[in-house]
Amino acid sequence: MPRGNLNELLAFVTVAREGSFTRAAGILGVSQSALSQSIGNLETRLEIRLLARSTRSVSPTVAGERLLNAIGHRFDEIEAELDALTEMRDKPAGTVRITCTDHALKALLLPKLGPLLQEYPDIKLEFDINYGLRNIVADRFDAGVRLGDYVDKDMIALPISPPLRMVAAASPEYFARHPVPQTPNDLTAHRCINFRTSGDGGLYAWEFERDGRRLNVRVEGPLIINTSAHIVDAALAGLGIAFILEDEFSPHIEEGRLIRVLDDWCQPFPGYHLYYPSRRQPSPAFKLVVEALRL
Repeated sequence: MPRGNLNELLAFVTVAREGSFTRAAGILGVSQSALSQSIGNLETRLEIRLLARSTRSVSPTVAGERLLNAIGHRFDEIEAELDALTEMRDKPAGTVRITCTDHALKALLLPKLGPLLQEYPDIKLEFDINYGLRNIVADRFDAGVRLGDYVDKDMIALPISPPLRMVAAASPEYFARHPVPQTPNDLTAHRCINFRTSGDGGLYAWEFERDGRRLNVRVEGPLIINTSAHIVDAALAGLGIAFILEDEFSPHIEEGRLIRVLDDWCQPFPGYHLYYPSRRQPSPAFKLVVEALRL
């Protein structure tokens, strides 16, 4: 094959990853027609179809998937090396993309990284709020933030928070109508506020431990929610018992708006970790993010 136009290859990689000509055109800063022509020129030169198009979606063909796997990471490496050149500048720059939960963002990332943005105005941060275990390599994130127990072993994992605890609590109004549970198994007779994970779509099994004995309880109730802030609101409204991280409940418990239960069954566990691939050359901006989050 004669040496092709790298712009055409970049166009293909972007469309294949985004699954959309519209989004890819926005990322590349070109028109959809120009982007379509670039893909067409590449397919004509290779004499093979790379993308399967429909009215609603775009996906790689078998040949396209092979090409994407062969060259996609090369563009990532080029981008990383270009970012690394910012070390030659007075101020680091570039975008750092991090996937995390809303609680991690509110309680940890914004307080620690806000001053960094003030000091280095050329750095940009993009946060993806997601409770699923995103593939940060495939989804092109620089890093993710998850609890230590949920980090893949092939990743660099940096502790960025102290140990955490979950807490079960409900409003005084709720306990005026229902008995206080004495053991985790008593929760099966209560109205509980469930949390649906975004990874496998299942309901979170409440995890308890006492004296080395671990117990997972599947609860039932009138509500299923996938964000912690709304779970707090539902508990305050007296709609059931909720089970979330301690610091989200603490102000309400201290002021009497919520009552903590089963406290001796709620043990500390490894806190948040920043995780990222070991093989990627970190940009200067990413190095500053790591240092800002390090304990």
